[in-house]
Amino acid sequence: MRRFELALPSTVEECLAAISDGGGEVKMVAGGTDLLPQMKNGLVKPARVVDLSGIPELKRLEVTADGALHIGSAVSARVAELSPVVRDGFLGVAEGAGVIGSYQVRNLATVGGNVCNAAPSADVSPPLVALDTVVVIAGPDGQRILPITDFFQGVRRTALQPGEVVVEFVVPKPDAGSGSTYLRHTPRRELDIAVVGVGTALTIKDGRCTKARIALGAVAPVIVRAIEAEAALEGQEVTPELLDKAAQLAVGSAKPISDQRGSAEYRLHLTRVLTRRTLQTAYERATGRSASRNGAH
Repeated sequence: MRRFELALPSTVEECLAAISDGGGEVKMVAGGTDLLPQMKNGLVKPARVVDLSGIPELKRLEVTADGALHIGSAVSARVAELSPVVRDGFLGVAEGAGVIGSYQVRNLATVGGNVCNAAPSADVSPPLVALDTVVVIAGPDGQRILPITDFFQGVRRTALQPGEVVVEFVVPKPDAGSGSTYLRHTPRRELDIAVVGVGTALTIKDGRCTKARIALGAVAPVIVRAIEAEAALEGQEVTPELLDKAAQLAVGSAKPISDQRGSAEYRLHLTRVLTRRTLQTAYERATGRSASRNGAH
């Protein structure tokens, strides 16, 4: 590993200063589970590494008076997985965080790192997309807020500009009668990345779906929403047949590739299967009951 300068800021302002006057390539690190292996293998050679782990603001994890969940970018995956404030109302996020690597990895890996790597197979990103999360970004010109769907620009490319850092993710309060979930398929139970991952959130009122979000991971260069499937659900009485239809429509939003982990055809099949399962689970969490063949009872 090539020598580098290490900056240890204790505030966001100090962090921004360390980024801006780095002189050469600057990388930010919190858990280091992705960056350090890349540096050891010579894939990246930063002149300066800015350690975010000592900034309290980036470890914020709370639900505010308006019911929104604030997740600091340096919150570890393990903390997000187990936190009662995440699991109570934002369970899909906890489920996404709970399948990142192993226990040891999750103790180090951060929510911000998982999202900012912008890997299509990231596990936290689909449930955050499904829950209409916004990203709070700090930079030389102050803070800006960006919908998470606009944050992803391509494989390992984000909307972050030079000199900027993600401060937190804000997940708005779900409406009454809402449920969310995340499910993925991997060749191995742990220590593997998703072949397909699906985050789903539904809001149900009087048996009808008033809001639907379906976010697909590992089937396109960025996390994509299954817009056509969402539209088919909204305003309709929820039945198993409707969920079947929506799952099939979700396949049309996937544009997967074939690689060593699975063919494009296999990923399309998994998209339908996982979407159907997540829709069922989200409905059950929203209502406390199953969608029967004769309608929602």
